[in-house]
Amino acid sequence: MTTHKLCIAPMMEWTDRHFRYLVRLMTKHTRLYTEMLTAGALIHGDRERFLRFDESEHPIALQLGGSDPIEMAQSAKWGEQAGYDEININVGCPSDRVQAGRFGVCLMREPALIAECVTAMRNQVNIPITVKCRIGVDHDDSYDFLCHFVDSIKQAGCETLIVHARKAWLKGLNPKQNREVPKLDYQRIYQLKIDNPNMNIVINGGINTIEDIKLHLKHVDGVMIGRQAYKHPEFLLNVDKEIYGQANSKQPSMNDVIHEYAMYVEKNIKQGIPLKSMAKHILNLYQGIPGAKKWRRHLSENMHKPDVGVDLIYQGLEKMY
Repeated sequence: MTTHKLCIAPMMEWTDRHFRYLVRLMTKHTRLYTEMLTAGALIHGDRERFLRFDESEHPIALQLGGSDPIEMAQSAKWGEQAGYDEININVGCPSDRVQAGRFGVCLMREPALIAECVTAMRNQVNIPITVKCRIGVDHDDSYDFLCHFVDSIKQAGCETLIVHARKAWLKGLNPKQNREVPKLDYQRIYQLKIDNPNMNIVINGGINTIEDIKLHLKHVDGVMIGRQAYKHPEFLLNVDKEIYGQANSKQPSMNDVIHEYAMYVEKNIKQGIPLKSMAKHILNLYQGIPGAKKWRRHLSENMHKPDVGVDLIYQGLEKMY
């Protein structure tokens, strides 16, 4: 069983430690990724806070953004010391801020530099160094361009590549448009796996259902799902059975998940964490169920109020029925 059979994509402001804890209540085997952290943030910021996660989150990967091999190697070492199972390099984000920092998808044009980062990081840690990229950038979107990038990082020792099946336009499209406008090309990633049989190839982009996941797994080693997992998380309740074959394990109900998460929320409130930072992740949990609108309204209208506590979650459940 590949360790990347199903992954939840790193998503800024969404895949924080609270959301990852919530996901782990729904699926025990899916690989989780942090929000992207820059090497600079770890070097100059509150490193302990940035790297904190709950032990239940394993298997979990730390995604790093950066292009300085020395800084990336030091950050990878801190990630390993914090207990992460994998360090992932962001070579896929197209935002202006990321470009200005010389990391993200613009680095697909500098495969030798990314290979240097991979080598430096592997020299510092014993956990896998992986890369997440796109199929191309601007007019550099040929299959040969992608293969040249892949060959460079493979020779540096990268064994797992996560590929968003769209190219990125650095000018003219914002990050949201870059997730939707460029055409998906799954066949290119399937071909990449054929041409690199010894690499672990994970496909990302436009994948929404368990049926989609199963279809892609016939061609590649793993599937990464992004916003669908956040906006329609109910399907995650079934992945351990449907994707990982855990037919005999107890499948939680959404109410089971909510009550477990409420205990987690209560514990964190006592440690000074505001409810809103945790409650925002459960707004979408009852999609398609009668009463879901009442649930979302009650939470969204009240979770920002001062001194509000975990009772808000239980009140929201009562309003559904």
